[in-house]
Amino acid sequence: MGSRMHYLPLTPLLFSFLVFLFIGLVILIQLRILRYAYLRLGVSPGVALLLLFGSLIGSYFNIPIAVLPGATMQSGQIVDYFGMQYVVPFVVSSPGTVVAVNVGGAVIPTLMSTYLVIRYQLWLKAVIATALIAFIIHMMATPVHGIGIAVPVFAPVVTTAILAFLLSREYAAPLAYIGGSMGTLIGADLLNLDKISGLGAPVASIGGAGTFDGIFLTGILAVLLAGIASPSRPRPAW
Repeated sequence: MGSRMHYLPLTPLLFSFLVFLFIGLVILIQLRILRYAYLRLGVSPGVALLLLFGSLIGSYFNIPIAVLPGATMQSGQIVDYFGMQYVVPFVVSSPGTVVAVNVGGAVIPTLMSTYLVIRYQLWLKAVIATALIAFIIHMMATPVHGIGIAVPVFAPVVTTAILAFLLSREYAAPLAYIGGSMGTLIGADLLNLDKISGLGAPVASIGGAGTFDGIFLTGILAVLLAGIASPSRPRPAW
């Protein structure tokens, strides 16, 4: 099981695009062009880069939590959905679909979101943002054979930036991260677990293939969009 649990959620070409995007952010932050946006999120640029880097590396690792009965697709195929190419891990035989939690797309965003909620005491607004985004993303989520549940890559980004700005100009940036990541995980993956077993996916990764790209881009773009719109001075960064 270990050999098929760890794999890149995207093709090398598309994953390289995210890596180059990350490198571009490193350059911009070093030039202090984007420094203010991450300060609005409540973390220093160094911690922000470590967070994004950890998400990239962590996307390769999945933690299995359950096995659902059902037939599985037996090859390392590439599945196209909405312009993105997702990797189906190679498997010779399996009792069913392994449900796993992706480190980069689920564990790290959950820990960061928890920190932001506690730091800014955004209990009610975070619940509202997460619930609204989860509802919208759930309506957009599509079962994809061999992969699990997928959403259009920019849907979480656009939805998150708009709702976070409407809910709070002062705390738009942290709400963007919390609502975008948690709303996507809940709306796309958790609320569709009942559909997983019939999709022939060897591994259904929560926060992995199908949603990782959207969650990762949400962590970059939505926070920047919301941060630009927020007029308040950020608290000292951690």
